[in-house]
Amino acid sequence: MESPFRPDVLKGKAALVTGGGSGICFEIAAQLARHGAQVAIMGRRREVLDKAVAALRSQGLRAVGFDGDVRKQEDAARVLAATVEHFGKLDILVNGAAGNFLASPEDLTPKGFRTVLEIDTVGTYTMCYEALKYLKKGGPGKGPSTGGLIINISATLHYTATWYQIHVSAAKVLIASQDH
Repeated sequence: MESPFRPDVLKGKAALVTGGGSGICFEIAAQLARHGAQVAIMGRRREVLDKAVAALRSQGLRAVGFDGDVRKQEDAARVLAATVEHFGKLDILVNGAAGNFLASPEDLTPKGFRTVLEIDTVGTYTMCYEALKYLKKGGPGKGPSTGGLIINISATLHYTATWYQIHVSAAKVLIASQDH
């Protein structure tokens, strides 16, 4: 399907996509780049990032990968600083990193539940917290009248009961509540 947007609608913009090495967030990163943005992707597995960056670059898209865990404030700060150093600024943060696996309530351990909550909710908040200094009006790489954009990716699992997904449902409702 051809995009309804101009190919250069994001020309000159710099974006960071967490979880951008695979799945939906890889396609988000690809679409941002196809529309002119320079794109950094963040993920925990270097080999996944390298493969994703190679795939984007093979299409002539501008992309770089930085490994890090969104749950760790030092990783968030390091990756955001590296993105800004690489591109000279940050205009868009897409929080897409997520944890998910199928588990019945009786088989879902507290550690598994906590891990998904930490990746999805604490990770989203931590990335926003660390990105604000770069995205706010007048921040590094920004003029006094320009700012940036944060997009938090969620799901609709929390609107209805979803089998084997109580941990993800809990996390996604918290992400949705951060968007206000």
